[in-house]
Amino acid sequence: MGRKIYAQLSVMMFLEFFIWGAWFVTLGTYLASINFSGSNVGYTYLMNNIAAIISPFFIGMIADRFFSSEKVMGILHLLGGVVIYFASGITAVAPLILGLLLYNLLYMPTVALANAISFHQMKSPDTQFPKVRVWGTIGWIVAGLLITYIQFNFYQQVEASAVPMKIAAVASIILGFYAFTLPHTPPQKTGEKVTIGDILGVKALKLLKERNFLIFVISSLLICIPLAFYYNFTNMFLNDLKMTGVAAKQSMGQMSEVIFMVLMPWFFVRLGVKKMLLVGMLAWLLRYVLFASGDMGDLVWMLYLGIILHGVCYDFFFVTGQIYVDKKAGTEIRASAQGLFALVTYGLGIGIGSVISGQIVDLFTVDGVKDWSSIWWVPAIFSAVVTLFFFFTFKDQKNQTEQV
Repeated sequence: MGRKIYAQLSVMMFLEFFIWGAWFVTLGTYLASINFSGSNVGYTYLMNNIAAIISPFFIGMIADRFFSSEKVMGILHLLGGVVIYFASGITAVAPLILGLLLYNLLYMPTVALANAISFHQMKSPDTQFPKVRVWGTIGWIVAGLLITYIQFNFYQQVEASAVPMKIAAVASIILGFYAFTLPHTPPQKTGEKVTIGDILGVKALKLLKERNFLIFVISSLLICIPLAFYYNFTNMFLNDLKMTGVAAKQSMGQMSEVIFMVLMPWFFVRLGVKKMLLVGMLAWLLRYVLFASGDMGDLVWMLYLGIILHGVCYDFFFVTGQIYVDKKAGTEIRASAQGLFALVTYGLGIGIGSVISGQIVDLFTVDGVKDWSSIWWVPAIFSAVVTLFFFFTFKDQKNQTEQV
């Protein structure tokens, strides 16, 4: 992979995740400002999870078989930019939720397409892909910094406005046109018969016969339920506490993600799979305890530490989980197994969490005032139960490369 292609892919990845970070982080705060209930906020975020479940069908049944990835990506981003721009002008609950469902259905397949375009240009994906993918995390960080820059210099209420959605719309259209300049990536499965079972990871279901893998999948599903609380309501929570520059400060979570990603090999050799996963789960628990206990006074450090822990939460659980799945599956069903893991976590787990988190927020809201301490104790206790279940039931085999 030459420097030119590396630069092209890096810009693509930067814009891909800049778009997502621009609107996703502050959406809850904006929805609250236009009088969405907690449940409706949860249902709105659920649209992203539904799209995450549906998008593999689009990729597997259509994009991978008939069209060049860069062209499909370009068209989806151009359409997506138009859709989210018009959605930013909607304030009625049902039309806005439907508008964001349509947008997410257009956006979510582009994440897989960005990966496909990158892998197609690489001779050594294991070493080359992380150098490209890190620009996606940087894009997410820059989106948060940009929103805070606007807040401090132009528009103080930017996080409670539709401006972040409009920023995402502009960036999406830019990436839409830029995608047509990317290296050609022809359809990967022309002439192949691809079934719904392949896309859903049905072939990987045989792995569930192995007790440890079944426990891992159940734990992954359950631990992602409290994760939705963080994604959906942290920005609203910190804004309610009158913290300034929340979007930028939340990006510290992605900054820590980059740091711990670099340290992952060192930890993995010394801790092994079970301890790595447990550290990730315990970080989940600790983060919610810190949010439940912190304030904007002497305990403000708890809030910042809770944000920074996102890197541990994500890397130690999701990255370790992906490695574990890869080792257990073997080459024949590797893609199917990773698809199953993504469906269980990003689709079902966080999707269920989106619905539950909104209902919990409503439960602890009286006369428009949210009891955030009580709200955060719910995912904290849930995380503790899941962690204990995993600790006592999952056995850490010394040879994790042993196939089922």
